[in-house]
Amino acid sequence: MTLIEILTLLAVNLAVIIGVMLVLWLLALRLKDVSFIDGVWPLGMLLLALITWPRTEGDPTRTLLLLWLVGVWALRLGIHLLRRWRLHGADGRYVAIVESQEKNKGWSFGKTALLFVFLPQGLLAWLTSLPVQLGQIAYSPTVGWIGWIGAGLAVVGIACESIGDAQLSAFRKDPANKGKVLDTGLWRYTRHPNYFGDACVWWGLYLIAAESGWVGAASILGPIFLTFTLTKWSGIGITEKAIHSSRPGYADYVARTSPFIPWPPKKA
Repeated sequence: MTLIEILTLLAVNLAVIIGVMLVLWLLALRLKDVSFIDGVWPLGMLLLALITWPRTEGDPTRTLLLLWLVGVWALRLGIHLLRRWRLHGADGRYVAIVESQEKNKGWSFGKTALLFVFLPQGLLAWLTSLPVQLGQIAYSPTVGWIGWIGAGLAVVGIACESIGDAQLSAFRKDPANKGKVLDTGLWRYTRHPNYFGDACVWWGLYLIAAESGWVGAASILGPIFLTFTLTKWSGIGITEKAIHSSRPGYADYVARTSPFIPWPPKKA
C-alpha cells in the first residue's frame, strides 16, 4: 500500500470509531450514565482490527495472530467490565467528572459526556490499537522470532490480567473482606496486575506488527501511549486516590508493593 492509501485507511477507521462513539453517547444520554464506556472501549479496538482486515493484504500468519490475540483480549475484558458495570452501577470516577464540569463550568451531562468521555475514548482507542491496524498491511516478511516473542508476551498479558481480575472479584465477593486490601496472589507482587497485563498485551501486539517493516514499527505510538495512560495519567493515579480514602491499610500496601511491574514485596 502507498502512504496515501495507508493514511486513508487510518482516516476511515478513525471516522468509524468516532461514529460508534456518537451512537454510544446517545445511549448514555438515555441512561444518564457513561460508565459502560470502559467495557465498550476494548471492543472498539477489536472492531478497528476487524474492519482493517478485508482492506489489507498482509502476511496471513501475522494477521491471524493479531486478530486472534486482540479478539481474546477484547472479548474477555469487555465482557468482564460490562458485567461489573451491570452489577455495581455508575463508576464513581465518571460521576465525579460529570459533577465537576457541571459545578465549575456549568456544562450539561450531555456536553461533558461527549467532550470528556466519548470523543476522547474514540480517539484513544484508535491510537492505542495502531499495532493491529498497521500490522496487517505488509505481506512480507513472515512472522519471525520477534513476532513469536510478541505473541508469547501478549498471552502472558492476557493471563496476568485475567487472573488478577478473577482474584479481585473473588476477594470482593467475600463480605469479610470489606474495607480490607487484597495483597495475595498476583496482588502481592504488583498493585495493578490488570494494568500490567494490559501493557504486556499491547507491547506484544506491537512486536508482532513491528516485524512487518517500517509501517508496523510506526505503531509504537500505541503501546507508548497506553503505558503512559496506565502509569501516569488515568490509571494508577486515579484508582489509588479513591482507594486511599476507603481502605486504611492501603498506605502500608503501597509502601511494600511494586506499583506496576511484578516484584517481590519489600520487607516491613
